[in-house]
Amino acid sequence: MASRGKKSGGRVTPKGTRPESRRRNDYKGGLEDELHHDPTRMHGTTEVGASTRYTPPVPEFKKHSPPWVPVLMFALMGVGALIILLYYLGAVPGGRDNWYLFVGLVTLLGGLYTATKYH
Repeated sequence: MASRGKKSGGRVTPKGTRPESRRRNDYKGGLEDELHHDPTRMHGTTEVGASTRYTPPVPEFKKHSPPWVPVLMFALMGVGALIILLYYLGAVPGGRDNWYLFVGLVTLLGGLYTATKYH
């Protein structure tokens, strides 16, 4: 049995229109199409504000992180890795308790979180 391929051809524009006639006066769509082209009938509003999509630029001081952020990031990652390394070498005071792994992991994750805040 032959496989059914993608159907080619068929109408792309609504019946009675041409692809180049995109203006409202030339368009012969139904009520639904008229609602989309008439801003006074959309969602009960009478006018569409031009500035509704404006996003103000980000201030310059927000684009750069303070110099202590990368220092804190590398310090937390280094201390966390050192705690976990010392745990596996058996060089931690008080025996091999799982709290050392927990503290090392939390410190590493704190460094990773700080890395996401660096700009």
